[in-house]
Amino acid sequence: MTENSNGSDKQAAAPAGGDAIQAQVVAQYIKDLSFENPNVEKLLSGPGDNPNMKLEVNVNARRMNEDLYESAIDFKAHATNQTGTIYQLEAVYAGIFRIKNIPEEALEPFLLINCPALLFPYLRRLASDLTREGGFPPLLLDPIDFAGLYMRRKQQESGETSPVAS
Repeated sequence: MTENSNGSDKQAAAPAGGDAIQAQVVAQYIKDLSFENPNVEKLLSGPGDNPNMKLEVNVNARRMNEDLYESAIDFKAHATNQTGTIYQLEAVYAGIFRIKNIPEEALEPFLLINCPALLFPYLRRLASDLTREGGFPPLLLDPIDFAGLYMRRKQQESGETSPVAS
């Protein structure tokens, strides 16, 4: 990959007989955010038992115009213990990417694997800061295998579109 002098354009090797693929991060932002701490009174009485954590991650993308695309990570964390809900965090962290000269068959994987991988460190920091500011130990997320998520999604889609035997 090469980097232009402004540091924002990335170019990959040129496909056979074509222009180089170009990808640029135009913007990144919090699209939606919610942090709930519903049982703080009960939690103040003591540390209680270890929390059960349920995490959910989904990735979505959409075309905004000819060469602008939005890629978004939909993240949910729900911590509970015997007292009930400790906290619930829901965030959609998104980015707008300008992508040029990409083969059509490579566009979807790029938007659902590569773009979220670029956004994830910022979502990770956001989750850590929000849980810490909510009065809890910071939620430190492990890296996410976006390629694995993409493959599971494709398998589910192919299973859902298969005809059902009667």
